[in-house]
Amino acid sequence: MPHTDSLRPARVLVVEPASSGGATLIGVAAEMGLRVVVATADSGDRRLSDAVRAAAGSVLTVETNDQAALEAAVLELHRAEPFEAVLPGSDIYVAATARVAAALGLPGLPVATVDRVRDKSVMRAAVAEAGLRTPRFAQATTEAELRAAADRVGFPCVLKPVACSGSIHVSRADDLGELTAAFQRLVTDPEPDMGKLHEHRVLVEEYVQGPEFSADGYVLEDGEVTVVALSRTLLGPEPDFVEMGHLTPALVDDATLKSVEEYVGDVARAVGITSGPFHCELRLAADGPVLIEIGARLPGDRIVELLRLVTGVSLPKVALATALGVSLEAVGALARPEAESAGIRFFTAAGRSSYRELSGWAELEAMPEVLETALYFAPGEAIPGVEDCRSRLGHALFTAGSPQGAADRWQALGDLVVPA
Repeated sequence: MPHTDSLRPARVLVVEPASSGGATLIGVAAEMGLRVVVATADSGDRRLSDAVRAAAGSVLTVETNDQAALEAAVLELHRAEPFEAVLPGSDIYVAATARVAAALGLPGLPVATVDRVRDKSVMRAAVAEAGLRTPRFAQATTEAELRAAADRVGFPCVLKPVACSGSIHVSRADDLGELTAAFQRLVTDPEPDMGKLHEHRVLVEEYVQGPEFSADGYVLEDGEVTVVALSRTLLGPEPDFVEMGHLTPALVDDATLKSVEEYVGDVARAVGITSGPFHCELRLAADGPVLIEIGARLPGDRIVELLRLVTGVSLPKVALATALGVSLEAVGALARPEAESAGIRFFTAAGRSSYRELSGWAELEAMPEVLETALYFAPGEAIPGVEDCRSRLGHALFTAGSPQGAADRWQALGDLVVPA
């Protein structure tokens, strides 16, 4: 990767910054003086936030789920004034972004293998072919195929859509009745995900016992894989897998951390991540790390901020540097850490369809260690009756003096905030 002393005001395109990582990317790029164009449908669950709209230099409104329309609109802008980089703003648009970059002749993930980091069935097959531990799995699109998949995988198992995000419709099943019910909830869900109704193609996969983690890092052009940090993921009660928080760094021993880093490096190479950031979710089973999924993109859930606080590494700046072909030093991606440990706590309405008030919220906001709070639903507003990220009420991002201190604070904040 070439080193430069300064970064010219390059023109970059970001496709659908729907995740917190994508939104942070826009803000960081704007602060760096880059000229940012956002391609978005700008409607429904893809409507831009006020912060993203303000930070973006301009907005290209286009149906981003229509690959031909997206490429045609971007090519028209590119001919008038060339882009120097194209980046995804959320995991669902990683493949579309790679294809746009190829159409523009810009660096990006290999189009021939990009589905390995989006389609979980293709991902599982690539990792298994590389000889790496992955859950037993089978694909299904009908109830008959579902039964055959369950026979192959066994119970307990996990039903997982092949292309959703945010743990939407991911569910544990202990028998065929529970598995069929979970599948029916998916196929009858009227709410679109990023403008598209849910695909009926699912994975039925082995339930892996063990704590859950995310390994976040990046790949440079020379193929070097760097895991910036391992974070502990805290989940709500099963059979659902609602992510209720993340703690950075994870409280694990050096030998475990090394085994995870080696495994994640092998997984990144197996799925063909050639450059840029990645977000790898895994469980630590009795026989070692086991892949849940890996994405060639920035993590959501404000994990990028946890990493920056604890390690000093700005993954959004890493993403921009690798896309533009400049050094990490040129964009200031590597800085001093600001905290020993950090975490994020999400809150739910505990089965309520709305709430009048959040007891303890004012006290939470006054805590010096709480750096950021946000509410996604106002009092009285209807809360979706689903058990995934769409039903979370809000979050608090905090620091602590140690990993154990972060775990204790995560629990204390959950005990403090009670919806009524």
